[in-house]
Amino acid sequence: MNRQFETKLKSPQGSVDGVVTEKNADGTAWEFKSIDGTLHLVIARDEEGEWQRIGGTEPYLSAWIDELAAKVE
Repeated sequence: MNRQFETKLKSPQGSVDGVVTEKNADGTAWEFKSIDGTLHLVIARDEEGEWQRIGGTEPYLSAWIDELAAKVE
């Protein structure tokens, strides 16, 4: 079963509460969905091992990629 946990991402308006779900068994792709439905972010490691945004809502803060990556590593 894929791992899942609750967390917060920081935004200029405050924190965004949500649930993070592992999208594959090797932990190279993760999805954040806010509880209020306003934010959706999917990140995955690229060929060089760097985290990249591969989907989600617009607009988004690029800092969320690093923040979410730190929480799943």
